[in-house]
Amino acid sequence: MSEGAYVPGKVGVVPSLGYFLSTARNVLAARMDRAVAPLGLTSSQIGVILLLWFEHARTPNEMSRVLSYDTGSMTRMLDRLEKKGFLVRQRSHADRRVVELALTPLGRDAAQQLPDLIAAVMNDQLRGFSADEVTTLVSLLQRFIANDADTSKVCSHVEGGADAPFSASDDDHDKP
Repeated sequence: MSEGAYVPGKVGVVPSLGYFLSTARNVLAARMDRAVAPLGLTSSQIGVILLLWFEHARTPNEMSRVLSYDTGSMTRMLDRLEKKGFLVRQRSHADRRVVELALTPLGRDAAQQLPDLIAAVMNDQLRGFSADEVTTLVSLLQRFIANDADTSKVCSHVEGGADAPFSASDDDHDKP
């Protein structure tokens, strides 16, 4: 085993990087849940809506891959979103074996509102951070994630900036 920042006999819960990463994720998810609750969504469902809106994924398999969800979890999430009326599943015209996802009018309405809600939550959570600190934090987290060969593809699309599924260029706000 190579030498690193963590020594096996001295690993604890607090303060630990794992603890802080997990807690930060939980804090952000809870804040996002509160922000999107009026739309009838949860923080976990935001990714599906935005990936469809920005046309970065159109099938359940693409959703699973981009969001790093197992197919069973993705199916359950899509079932809930379909039951709530945010999306529909339909057979591909090009290949009837493929199921494609499409936003309903309710889903498109939610997608249009999400960027403002997300920005408000993120800006409040990052209060006191400089732009350089935010850039550094994102870069460090990308590197942290990329150290796992199985998940490095998760952040590979983020490095492109405006091409990332959750960042919107000025043109994206004009989606029909």
